[in-house]
Amino acid sequence: MCELLGMECNVPTDIVFSFSGLALRGGLKGPHADGWGLALYQGKAVRTFLEPCAAANSPLATFVRENPIKTLLAIAHVRKKTRGRVALENTHPFVRELWGRHMVFAHNGTVRGVRKHPIGRFRPVGDTDSEYAFCVLLHLLERAFPKGYPRSQRALWTKIAELGGRLGRDGTFNFLLGDGRHLFARCATKLSYIIRKAPFRAATLADDDLCVDFSEVTTPTDCVAVIATQPLTRDEVWVQGTPGEMWVFRNGKLQSTLASR
Repeated sequence: MCELLGMECNVPTDIVFSFSGLALRGGLKGPHADGWGLALYQGKAVRTFLEPCAAANSPLATFVRENPIKTLLAIAHVRKKTRGRVALENTHPFVRELWGRHMVFAHNGTVRGVRKHPIGRFRPVGDTDSEYAFCVLLHLLERAFPKGYPRSQRALWTKIAELGGRLGRDGTFNFLLGDGRHLFARCATKLSYIIRKAPFRAATLADDDLCVDFSEVTTPTDCVAVIATQPLTRDEVWVQGTPGEMWVFRNGKLQSTLASR
């Protein structure tokens, strides 16, 4: 299957260290060589980098690592295809507009019966079950909150968890969803997170000897949440997800853990 990476922070932060670890699994330290993508929020909008090739060998992925872009919320993905050909339109993360903001989605798994659901005004560009599931999710959210972005954060969190559980009954539905304000992370089989905060320490990638001493590049008030399919570092303690639960991150902190069955 594919691998997911998300980052959500209380101060603008670059994702270079974590993305370097993910990129290694995109064709060098892992079999996920069928595409890679990275979405970086700036307010309600995102800039995206997508390629239908192995991240480990990509000059564009190298450029992204060598030219850090700071953001409050990022979502990345390396793909090992199960459905849908290797093509740009099938490369995660996917982006759509809802409530006047960009919604970003990346998925790990297969949702076999997803095409039985209506998608409303949202249309997939590619032919993956992942993108179709994203369209279904957005359609159902738009129906649930037709007047726009919900004033009640809790209502939004609960609805996304509910819909994730409903669609997840059709298969394996690990996903990351960003709305520019929150990062939602649903665990169906495997997902982990770590929150880096003071006192900061050094960390080393699990698949390489690259090490960063975060105490040298942060301030005492920084808070950075990193979510990944599998832990990206070898010398930090990651929290393992429970299948059927969804995490909500904001301001670099875990705001809620919700049932999503």
